[in-house]
Amino acid sequence: MKYNFDEIIDRKNTDALNYDGWRQYIFKADKNARFDFKDDEFVRMWVADMDFATPPEILAAIKERLDKKILGYTKVYDDEYYHIFHNWCQRRYDWNIDTAEIVLSPGIIPALNRLVPLLTQQDESVLINTPSYTPFKQAGDYSYRRVICSDLLEQDNEYVIDFDDMETKLTDPSLNIKLFILSNPQNPTGKVWSEQELMRMGQLCLENDVWIISDEIHCDLLRNGISHIPMAKLFPDTDKIITCMAPSKTFNLAGNLMSHIFIKNEKIRKEWLRLYDEFLSPLSVAATKAAWSRCDEWLEQLKHYLDDNFRLVEKFTQEHFPDANFKIPDATYLAWINIEKYLPPQVDRQQLSLYFANQTGILLEGGNMFVSNGDGYIRINLACPRAVVQEGLERIRKALK
Repeated sequence: MKYNFDEIIDRKNTDALNYDGWRQYIFKADKNARFDFKDDEFVRMWVADMDFATPPEILAAIKERLDKKILGYTKVYDDEYYHIFHNWCQRRYDWNIDTAEIVLSPGIIPALNRLVPLLTQQDESVLINTPSYTPFKQAGDYSYRRVICSDLLEQDNEYVIDFDDMETKLTDPSLNIKLFILSNPQNPTGKVWSEQELMRMGQLCLENDVWIISDEIHCDLLRNGISHIPMAKLFPDTDKIITCMAPSKTFNLAGNLMSHIFIKNEKIRKEWLRLYDEFLSPLSVAATKAAWSRCDEWLEQLKHYLDDNFRLVEKFTQEHFPDANFKIPDATYLAWINIEKYLPPQVDRQQLSLYFANQTGILLEGGNMFVSNGDGYIRINLACPRAVVQEGLERIRKALK
């Protein structure tokens, strides 16, 4: 089957965060707040969900489940569900998972919020790399844990871990770090960590009795030719690594609310199940099974389409903004672009999203929204039809020229 990623889908009046909720989310404003453009004039390239249709195989599975006519209380009782996921991890990552370690969560953000108080005491700290997906910091903040940042370094147009800084902070008793939250692949930079980098991060944490949560939600969205290594695969003998995976980013199922959290430590897993053993949507169960068992070809075609979108951005920046030094990321569908040298001096670097929204009617996320170490950057979502990408790039050009 050939899938149509060029299709423009109208998301208006679907209660989509992307289309209807941007005022509240990006700008913390009232839903009726006025901007310089009308709602239907904005190009939306901000939040990390796709403007592509959810795979037809998944929609068919949901319809098939609806035909059963009853949507009653549901949990996963059929071993087929876990067998399908086991096969997915095996063929994609050569990772032989133990499905008995898996607990289910309505999302990775709720999982982080639940795990921080399970893994740490109130006088203990959480370490993150920055720039960072903001909910990593918020997960610490919500439980009144101090969050310590270790900035990523840029070397030869490539992001790397500052291992000296990490080691200094992990071994500092005054910081009392007991949890490291890793983004693998990294959000917002799109970096896929090598085996050597993962091994060194893991060893630093485990030698200092620090838990690791590895958020691997973007692990399926790799550039062609790039491979992902689950952190836990490299340390099979420890129970202090928790892995988070979900079909939501890969198959445009953010509203499906099904994430899979690998908790090897039996004590922590039992406490999670005591607190959070919840019922599931039967439609979400059907959708997730279909994603992992019927959609390999859809994903391969998606990756090729995204590769072409990234090449379009690369060509655009080379032509119009060569000093942005844009590099196609290893993973994700998110472009992280340094526009500092092209920003007018009067533009507030802490309000880049507002500047672009009012200047040319494009919704994107400024680097200031990623905790720290992101000033002068923008993050744009390329999981949208090519015509939308082209229009968005043109609007960025107008705002900066």
